[in-house]
Amino acid sequence: MNDTTEPVRLEEQIEKAAKAIRNAQYCTAFTGAGISVESGIPPFRGENGIWNTYNPIVLDLGYFYQNPKESWKAIREIFYEFFGAASPNAAHVLLAELEKHGMLKMLITQNIDNLHYEAGSRAVVEYHGNSRTLVCPRCGARRDAAADIFEELPPRCSCGGVWKPDFVFFGESIPFDALQRAEEAAERTDCMLLIGTTGEVYPAALIPREAARNGATIIEINPSPSLYTHEITDIFIQTRAVEACDALLNVLF
Repeated sequence: MNDTTEPVRLEEQIEKAAKAIRNAQYCTAFTGAGISVESGIPPFRGENGIWNTYNPIVLDLGYFYQNPKESWKAIREIFYEFFGAASPNAAHVLLAELEKHGMLKMLITQNIDNLHYEAGSRAVVEYHGNSRTLVCPRCGARRDAAADIFEELPPRCSCGGVWKPDFVFFGESIPFDALQRAEEAAERTDCMLLIGTTGEVYPAALIPREAARNGATIIEINPSPSLYTHEITDIFIQTRAVEACDALLNVLF
């Protein structure tokens, strides 16, 4: 019986979600590692997580400053060789299309893999920063993370400082601008689409809860229930991000 009723239920949830998105005055999205899994990027935690292969200390801010060469060996492999080979999937494309058609006002992502940017999204709060930009902690200079700069490790700025990826390390605060823009979006939104986030990483996990407190309709896409599902989610689409977003693309456009 489940085999015959499940597709209908999923279809109904997709229709409900599409209606909520169409009717929203200020629709937003909030994404986590799960949206990029289907692009070949594993999450950091969990059974097949990156931290099962690499020691997370390589992204500790203090360790990075004391052992920049060792940190950069892992950083280059993870973010510029492995992540760099990934491409946006249908979920990233859906969000870019929603923005393009004026249906998505703001996207808040916890991810640093640049896939939203590559898909065409520009109204984005990169809550934890991104890996496409490098910053020099010594002089404040910024530059693109081009392949040539990784030929010698650690890569150095012309001032002599060590370039650091412009994302949040352990022991580092969330940038004020990202905090402020995410909070403003959570206050304004009347519909928030959650994709591939479990609600375990703080303070980012508070953003959807704030949106729900302010009365937003919460649409969740996840293959398994999350910490949000039974607390704040209004429409739960329990399937892979690519499958759900392909369906939403077909219904909405």
